Amino acid sequence: MFDIPFLRPRLVEKERFLAYYEEIEATRIYSNYGPLNGRFEERVVAEVFDGTGSAVTVHNATVGLMLAISQSKRPQGRYAVMPSFTFAATPLAAEWCGLEPYFLDIEPGNWQLSRAQLEQTVERLGDEIAVVVPYAAFGSAIEMADYDALQRRGIPVVVDAASSFGSTTAENDAHFGKGFGGAVVFSFHATKSFGVGEGGLVYSADRELIRRIRQAGNFGFAGGRASVSQGLNSKMSEYTAAIALAALDQFETAKETRRTIHAWYRHALRQAGLAEQGWAEQETRGLIVPQFIPIRCPDALGNQAVVQLLADRSIEARTYFSPACHQQPQFRSHPRAPLGATEQLAARIVSLPLWEGMDERIVHRIVQALASLGGEANP
Repeated sequence: MFDIPFLRPRLVEKERFLAYYEEIEATRIYSNYGPLNGRFEERVVAEVFDGTGSAVTVHNATVGLMLAISQSKRPQGRYAVMPSFTFAATPLAAEWCGLEPYFLDIEPGNWQLSRAQLEQTVERLGDEIAVVVPYAAFGSAIEMADYDALQRRGIPVVVDAASSFGSTTAENDAHFGKGFGGAVVFSFHATKSFGVGEGGLVYSADRELIRRIRQAGNFGFAGGRASVSQGLNSKMSEYTAAIALAALDQFETAKETRRTIHAWYRHALRQAGLAEQGWAEQETRGLIVPQFIPIRCPDALGNQAVVQLLADRSIEARTYFSPACHQQPQFRSHPRAPLGATEQLAARIVSLPLWEGMDERIVHRIVQALASLGGEANP
C-alpha cells in the first residue's frame, strides 16, 4: 500500500444514480440501446457537442475502436497507420479488423503523431493505407486540420481519444472532435476523468457512419433479427447508462476539480525549478481534463528508477506508455518508420498521481520528492 496511490477512482455516489435505477426497474429494459442509453447519447450530442453530429455508446473503448475502424477502413487497404506511443488497445483493435499496424514516430514536444512522417507515409504507401489512427496523447485536444485533409482525400481517420472526453480546443473552446467527419473514440473506464466503470463512446459528424457502427455493435441487425453485416455485441447496459447520466450531471464539477489539481502541479513544478533540472511537461493544446500528470524525466534518470525511488517514498507512479507498442512482443514484427523520439520518451516518461480528493499538500509532497531525486537514479 502507498501513502499516495497513483489513482483512486471515484465514480458517482449511489444516491445520484438511484433515481435512474428506479427507471430501469419500471421499464425492465436492461440493455439493447434502452431508454437511459438513448438519453445519455442525446445529452452528450446536445450538451457536449452543441447538437452537432451523432454518437453511440459502446461497452468499452477498445470495442469502439474495432467498430470504428471496421466501418471506416478502405477495403483495399492493408495498414492502420498509428503512433507507437499509444496504449496496446490501438494496434490490437487494428489487428482484430484484419489490418497490420504501421507505427510512426511522435513529435518530441507534444508527444503526438509526427505530421511530417505521416505525410511521407501517406505518399509512400498510398492505397495500401486502410485507415489512419492518431492518438490524442493524454487527453490533449490535438490539431485536426491534417486529419480533416486526409478525410477529404478519401483516407479515413479514427482518432483514439481515450482520455479526451471533456477536453476543449484552443481555437473556439469547442469540445474536442466536434464536427469531425471521421470517428472519435472516447473511453469511460473507471480510471478516466469521466469514468463509469467500463464503457465508451464513438462520436462523428457523419451520422451515417455512426448508424453503421450502431448496427455492427448489435450483431449486424438492421431492424429485424437477421444479421445483414459483420457485427458483434458492443452495447452498453442500462445500469452503466444510469451511472453515465449521473456522472454527466456532475461532470462540470469534476472537470474543475481535476484542472485545479493540474494547476497546483504546474505551480509546484515551477517553484521547485524542475524544468531547469531537465524535467519537461507535455506541450498541450486546448483545455484538457487530466487523467494523471505525465512528465518526462531528465536524461540522467531512467523512468523505472524514478518510479522505484518514488515508491521508496510511498508514492505510486507509473510509466504510460513504456514500453511503446513496437517494443511489445505482440507488435514487434509490424512495420515502422524510424522511432527515435518515441524510444527516447518511452525511456523517460513518468506518470504522476492525480485523483479527485487530492489536496495541494499531497501535490507538494510529490513534487518535492521529484526535486530530491537528483542523481540518485541511473538510466
